[in-house]
Amino acid sequence: MEELRPKYNLAILLNCSGMAKSSFYYHLVRGNAGDKYDNIKGLIKLIYQKHKGIFGYRRITLELKNRGIIINHKTVLRLMKSLGLRSLIWVKKYKSYRGEQGKIASNILERNFKANHPNQKWATDITEFNVSGNKLYLSPIIDLFNGEIISYELSEKPVFAQVMNMLKKSFRKIRNVQNLILHSDQGWQYQMKAYQNILKQKGIIQSMSRKGNCLDNAVIENFFGTLKSEMFYLKKFKSIQELKEDIHQYINYYNNDRIRLNLKGKSPIEYRTLYYQKII
Repeated sequence: MEELRPKYNLAILLNCSGMAKSSFYYHLVRGNAGDKYDNIKGLIKLIYQKHKGIFGYRRITLELKNRGIIINHKTVLRLMKSLGLRSLIWVKKYKSYRGEQGKIASNILERNFKANHPNQKWATDITEFNVSGNKLYLSPIIDLFNGEIISYELSEKPVFAQVMNMLKKSFRKIRNVQNLILHSDQGWQYQMKAYQNILKQKGIIQSMSRKGNCLDNAVIENFFGTLKSEMFYLKKFKSIQELKEDIHQYINYYNNDRIRLNLKGKSPIEYRTLYYQKII
């Protein structure tokens, strides 16, 4: 009878079979007891493994919804516990402040991290990785609209060229940056005349955090924390080259596949695409 339900009204089937409605549902529930969530459990495992254990129950709930399965997040949490699955998800900050090397810009952003459209507000900073005493520095630009990494540069030394190369990459990708706000801390790189001059040439408004206040640049600090928790701290790296390769892979994953709760269950690039399609 259950197989015929998609084609025929349940009342007609019950009438033809002479079965009471209560009896039908009793046998249905009894027949499904113990395996009601077997298919969903299997899908949860696949999603968890695809994202290498970094998705918690909320993101898995959203991913299930994206696949057309509506299920309460508490149920997903319970099922994950029964499967022994839990998100694998600490953060050392690279200090680039060396006193005043040049001009300090005003804090234009003032912790207003909300952007109404892409390429309205960007933020940048540098973080440090240590692999067996060898250092690697990551310098990215993040779009505050959707958390997308616009461009980034890796360097084994904290040199000024790293920041300039990152900027040039972003300008090749985004042509019109007029009146865009680019926020950073007071690191020596961002005080350099060459850095500030190129921003002026492009019509970019420079903004800087107050000294010693990491909350003024919280969005990119959160990205560093996420990257390290979900990638760096989960693996013992043998070399800087291996780390570089994994960072490239992670940022591609972060932009294209890692769904976010504050982006309606979409990845940064999916969310931007929907914006331009006027869907969000």
